[in-house]
Amino acid sequence: MDHIRNFCIIAHIDHGKSTLADRLLQETSTVGDREMQSQVLDDMDLERERGITIKSHAIQMDYEKDGQKYTLNLIDTPGHVDFSYEVSRSIAACEGALLIVDASQGVEAQTISNLYLAMEHDLKIIPILNKIDLPSADPEAVSDEVVELCGVDYDEILTASGKTGQGVPEILEAIVDRIPAPSGDPKKPLRAMIFDSQFNPFRGVEVIFRVYDGMIRKGDKVKFCATGRQYNADEIGILRLEQDPQKEIGVGDVGYLISGIKDAREVKVGDTITHVENPTTEIVKGFEDVKPMVFAGIYPVDTTEFEELRSSMEKLQLNDASLVWEPETSAALGFGFRCGFLGMLHLEIVQERLEREFDMTVITTVPSVQFRCTTTDGQTVAINAPSEMPEPNFIDTMEEPFIKAQIITKSEFIGPVIGLCMDKRGTLLSQTYLTTDRVELIFEIPLAEIVFDFFDKLKTISKGYASLDYELIGFRKSKLVKLDIMLNGEGVDALSAVVHRDKAYEWGKRLCEKLRELLPRQQFEVAIQAAIGTKIIARETVKALRKNVIAKCYGGDISRKRKLLEKQKKGKKRMRQVGNVEIPQEAFMAVLKLDD
Repeated sequence: MDHIRNFCIIAHIDHGKSTLADRLLQETSTVGDREMQSQVLDDMDLERERGITIKSHAIQMDYEKDGQKYTLNLIDTPGHVDFSYEVSRSIAACEGALLIVDASQGVEAQTISNLYLAMEHDLKIIPILNKIDLPSADPEAVSDEVVELCGVDYDEILTASGKTGQGVPEILEAIVDRIPAPSGDPKKPLRAMIFDSQFNPFRGVEVIFRVYDGMIRKGDKVKFCATGRQYNADEIGILRLEQDPQKEIGVGDVGYLISGIKDAREVKVGDTITHVENPTTEIVKGFEDVKPMVFAGIYPVDTTEFEELRSSMEKLQLNDASLVWEPETSAALGFGFRCGFLGMLHLEIVQERLEREFDMTVITTVPSVQFRCTTTDGQTVAINAPSEMPEPNFIDTMEEPFIKAQIITKSEFIGPVIGLCMDKRGTLLSQTYLTTDRVELIFEIPLAEIVFDFFDKLKTISKGYASLDYELIGFRKSKLVKLDIMLNGEGVDALSAVVHRDKAYEWGKRLCEKLRELLPRQQFEVAIQAAIGTKIIARETVKALRKNVIAKCYGGDISRKRKLLEKQKKGKKRMRQVGNVEIPQEAFMAVLKLDD
């Protein structure tokens, strides 16, 4: 146990975590030259295409120092704010963390929030300046930022380059010297925590766990404490690049367990595993429940695939514990699911994974956040979708969630950044200069305003330099109204949105204009209207495709032509009553791209 070290790698997005992990794996000969590729731990096609880490990845390395053999369990974590739940779970299974800071970009928002997460769990932090081979690197200035942030001495900061491999041997030495060995008692009953899981179509659910006390052997009868279910440990092992089966796994180690679990709902991330004969009395303190920030409906394009979508969602939830969902129905789209996501990127990734990994074609509705409504009879109702909102005459007050946003940017972009936040109903709380040309801005902004395209706009106006991190600070009263979109007088619940009263007219007008471009023309005229309650605030018309019925009338009295036109008008009217307007998928996503 004294020769085990568990650590994770934390950093802001694109500071070189996965590249540095590659070099650590090469240096310890965990991955041979033939299997080596860039981002070797990112095994999803999506991760490689986008160059980001979406899932935490655990892998075991062997390292020798002064004739002693050490086992290093490394967990590579994502850097994007939408996947911070993955980071919190990885941190719960470790004793130390490598804090990686880009030597050319310095400390950014997510660096700070991930560091605080690690400090809350009393992890030993090893600060590393990465990318020091870049011409734009400024190690002295960035070291000052790191010293101020972590409270460490200058000589504790390591320098490295994930690209060239410089400084990697020193990092491995520091891991062994500075990170404490895991504490635990091998004689106590088994106590292990599940911190990840995935679904294998041939072998069922694979559970990834960390042992705190006791020992688990192949063939043991184990119990999951939260569900009370009992299983046989058919196969246990450690995680190399491939799974490596073992006879037993002891205190402090990280491993996987396969016991033929077919139902995805039986495994809860954060649960405790113990023996059936000699169970532990202490449950491992897991991690707090995930708080979804953005809600959207996911529906199958073909309504007969509803059950197939349900089982796909269950399997995806195993691999992505931050996905929250429940069934719902929509008049326009049929049966589907109301899902909670941690952000817009998370929503995009989930939709893409459903299509790629499970071959599902889905429609995603307009994302919204959770609102609170106090009705006239004093009840408080949580509203996750616009369709759940009561009629205006039953609403006493409405509350919406506010966030505290921390934006770090270059000083030349302060004006545009403040302008963007003010436009999104934000208030500036503080402005701090971290260095001569880097500023930290703290805003309070309604969450609904940053859900759509705030992050993209922030990156655009700051030429990619600004970084954003945010935390929920509670609900506040606000003037909110439900904006309904109607096609031919029929409300389309999937296009409804809850918006601030001051922005409702502009929002409704732009949405109607956008829908007019996207909706295909019919044989009859289609009226697109935006309404608040019974009051219509905007209207656009999609003109009908007309057949020229008076082409055959040549000369003669005007009444002949009028007779034919009247006949056509009656037919159009009847067609409009029975006609159905098909809404394309782009129309549902139009709301997100209103500025394009």
